[in-house]
Formats: sequence, structure tokens, C-alpha cells
Amino acid sequence: MKISLITVCYNSEKTIEDTLKSVLEQSYQNFEYLIIDGKSSDKTVEIIQNYEKKFKGKLKWISEPDKGLYDAMNKGIKMSTGAVVGLLNADDIFANNMVLATIVDRFEKDNCDATYSDLIFMDAETMSVPKRFFKSNKGTYQLGWHPPHPTLYVKKDIYDKYGLYNIKYKVAADYDFMLRIMKNNIGLSYIREVLIYMRSGGKSTNGLKGYYKSFKESLLVLKNNHIKFGLFVNILRTVKILIQGLKAKRIKI
Repeated sequence: MKISLITVCYNSEKTIEDTLKSVLEQSYQNFEYLIIDGKSSDKTVEIIQNYEKKFKGKLKWISEPDKGLYDAMNKGIKMSTGAVVGLLNADDIFANNMVLATIVDRFEKDNCDATYSDLIFMDAETMSVPKRFFKSNKGTYQLGWHPPHPTLYVKKDIYDKYGLYNIKYKVAADYDFMLRIMKNNIGLSYIREVLIYMRSGGKSTNGLKGYYKSFKESLLVLKNNHIKFGLFVNILRTVKILIQGLKAKRIKI
């Protein structure tokens, strides 16, 4: 089973090397790695070029202006040729070198449409201090549950059937996409382990301002997806985030 792994980046010279190394270290080798750069003005492209040969033809990249994060993700999905598509942020890393192998094994055993797993938000500077533990479990979207998007690996035909990311959303297009597929009861399989370490400080997780922006846009997503009691559902999501932050203080990695 071929995996199309997509990294979207823009001026990511401080972090993308860790991401590239993380992909290179994977034991499972039937993958293509697509990097979609938004015309970076720092050394991001230079770093990508330095690593290109190490991937022995598996790495393809473009560098051009885009209409934002989700537009770049859509470009990568359209370029992808694998049976399964996954997104690895330019400042995140795999938790170990068996992540892709674990994901493929689950797809083959469960014959599912998508997999997801647990995730730990780490400190932005050193990636060594847990800040928030996203214990995925299983739940219902009507009560604010959804998988952690960076851990979501989806069969390509699901994107073909239900559409790409809606670029009118700036921070919650991933939530919109996940609601669309969950409403249609696709086969989701939960891998009960941490597969991704994510740097804290993204657009939707960067302090109170980021959380407020995410909360506001998520309300619109819920409304447009015709989810009942949207405000209540969104409050439940926020409470879960606060609980995850408290759990992170007790994690040892």
C-alpha cells in the first residue's frame, strides 16, 4: 500500500529539517513525499534541496504562492498518487520510525477508510516538554469529538468522494473536512498510541487569541454542517482541550 505523505511549509527553516529527518527514518518505504512550499523567502527551499537526493526519488516538491495553508494542502492531495494520504506539518515529527508501518498494518487488517491515533503537543523550542496530550479515544461528532487532524490518514478516494479542504476557512477547514466524513459514517480505525509529536503554537493553538479565532470559526463550521446546538458542542470541544492540557503535565516520554 503506497502512502502519499504531504508537508505544507512557508518560511520553515527552523523546523523543517527535523520533519525531513523524521520521514527519512521511517522503516516503511512504500511512500511518496510531497512538499508544498508557499514561496518561502528564508532557507526552507535550500534545506529541502539538500535533502532531496537522500529520498532517492521519493521526494517531490514545488515552491509557489498559494492562498493559504488549506489551499497548499489541496495542491498536495491533487498531486498525490498513493492509496492513502497523510499530512505531516513542517514543524511536527513522527513519534518513532514505525509510524507509517503501523498505519499501513491497520489499513490492511481493518480494511478501513481512515486511521487516527493519539498526539502530543510539545514545546515549540525544544520539542521535549509535553504541553497537551490529545488522547483520541472514540466519540461522536454531535458532542464535539473529532480525531486529531495531524494523525488522520485517509484513503485517497475519500477525498475524491467528499471533497478537499474548504479554503474559505482560515483555521478550521480541517474540522470542516472531518465533520463531512464523520457525518457520512466512513470506516474510522483508532490506533491506541502516540504517533505524532506536534509543536504547540499553530494558528489555532497559539494562546487565547488563537483559541478564540478557532472557536469562532468552528461555530461557523458547525452551523454550515447543520450540527444541532453548535454553541454547546463547541464549548464541549474547548473543555476537552483544557483537560488535555492538564493531562500533559503528567506525561513522561
